[in-house]
Amino acid sequence: MPLPEPAKRQHIHTRQINFTGYEREDGLFDIEAHLTDTKTYAFQNNWRGSIEPGDPLHEMLLRVTVNEKLEIKDIEAATDNSPFAMCPDITPAYKSLIGLTMGPGWRQAIRQKVGGVQGCTHLTELLFPMATVAIQTIKPLQNHRRRVADSDNSRYKGKPFVLNTCHAWHESSEVVKKNAPDYFVPVHQESD
Repeated sequence: MPLPEPAKRQHIHTRQINFTGYEREDGLFDIEAHLTDTKTYAFQNNWRGSIEPGDPLHEMLLRVTVNEKLEIKDIEAATDNSPFAMCPDITPAYKSLIGLTMGPGWRQAIRQKVGGVQGCTHLTELLFPMATVAIQTIKPLQNHRRRVADSDNSRYKGKPFVLNTCHAWHESSEVVKKNAPDYFVPVHQESD
C-alpha cells in the first residue's frame, strides 16, 4: 500500500543506501553497504568546488566479512566522495571492529569503537543495520540448506532464530503455529 498523496513539494535531497550479502568460497560472508547523498541543485563546496545536481556529496562504502557466528573477521571502509579532504583519513579506524560479534550490544560496541570523533558519522550509521543484513544473509541460507537435506522440509528443525523478534514471529502467532509448532505457545483467554 503506497503512502497517501503528499502535499505539493519540491525534491531537494536523496540518500540511497544499499546493503548486499554474499557467501564467499572460503565459507565466510561479505556484507556490503553503499551510501550516497545527492542534491537536486548545484552548490559550492570549499574543497571540491561546484557540486552539480546528482553528484554525490557523500559516498561511503563498507565491506564487513563475518563467519557463520557473525564474528567480524575483516572490514574495509572507503570514502569515495565527501565534503572535506580529510574525511577518507578515518577509514582505517574501522579495522578496530575486527573480532567483535554482531548480536546483543552491537550498537554500543560500535559507538565505543568508532562513534563520534573516532569515526565517520555516515560509515558508522551503516554499521547499525548491518547485523540485520548479516542475519538475513546467513540464517535463512542455513535453514534452507537444512530443509533441503531433510526429507520433511515444511517445518523448522530447532528453535527458529527469528522467534519473538517481531509480532509475526511472536511465540503465540499463527506463523509460529504453522512453521514451528514445537515453539508455539497458545494465548490463554481469561474468562470473566
